[in-house]
Amino acid sequence: MDIFGAILTPFKWLVSVVMLGFHEAFTFLGLPSSSGWTWTLSIIGLVIVIRGALIPVFVKQIRAQRGMQLLQPDLKKLQTKYKGKTDQLSRQAMAQEQMALYKKHGTNPFSACLPMLIQMPFFFSLFQVLSGISQAKEKGEGIAALSHQQVVEFDQSSIFGAPLSASLLHGGGGDSQVTVWVLSIIMILAMTASQFITQKQIMAKNMSDEAMASPFMRQQKMLLYILPVVFGVGGINFPIGVLIYWTVSNLWTMGQQFYVIRRMPTPGSPAARELNDRRKAKGLAPIDVTTGKKMTEEQIEAAEPEKPKGQQRVQPSRKNNRKKNKK
Repeated sequence: MDIFGAILTPFKWLVSVVMLGFHEAFTFLGLPSSSGWTWTLSIIGLVIVIRGALIPVFVKQIRAQRGMQLLQPDLKKLQTKYKGKTDQLSRQAMAQEQMALYKKHGTNPFSACLPMLIQMPFFFSLFQVLSGISQAKEKGEGIAALSHQQVVEFDQSSIFGAPLSASLLHGGGGDSQVTVWVLSIIMILAMTASQFITQKQIMAKNMSDEAMASPFMRQQKMLLYILPVVFGVGGINFPIGVLIYWTVSNLWTMGQQFYVIRRMPTPGSPAARELNDRRKAKGLAPIDVTTGKKMTEEQIEAAEPEKPKGQQRVQPSRKNNRKKNKK
């Protein structure tokens, strides 16, 4: 066994135990043990358990993302301060001040990736379990918590005629290979589209004006298009069971982000303004989305756009000029 396989072994056991637990529960409720839909529901149950356990990490991610966006103006000032200074002392000083900013706001650039990093071992473990089903069946072995009989059942299970252990690139569909291709392509498109929509709604609604103009935003725009392509290309290697897991997980993320953007938007973002617009329509006072408390009159005045004020100042002067011209 290689090092990577040894690291994933406990995750493979955990993934298979959770999936098997759901499978036994659905079988107890009357679903056929060898049905592909029973195993599909078990995979969905696995997603719910893993993503539910990651909710505290997700909350930390939201706070980290908010902190990264709020410190963008300070980062911009810091970059301006050290612009053109390439000596080692200046770079060290800039790095130290940058770390102090991260500490002050309680965030760092890597916190936003934490849920994905934590989820990846479970994803690769599920990939190894499902991709090794056919081989384990031929050897008369089980995989992790799955017995040989359960391996055989899973290998024979299918949805819409496509085996859950088959993949677009490596086949395994037998006479139903065309069905495997069609279902895999649909799942890959759903997987990449949900990921793209999730990132797009964050950028369109939940980023402040300062964050939108920052270098950090340029990186986000690149990732917006690169990540779906990477996962889309990688999806041709995934068994259908893994595609189900990743698609459902992405749909969970999309719904989770929609809730956060609507209920807990980033300060200064379009979503924050929309939240207070909805409160205003209901006759409620605007709130500071950072604290969740009602805004004071000073905060409301500070949040008002400056353009109307400028227009009000200009209008009287124009009228006065017209009166002078008439005289």
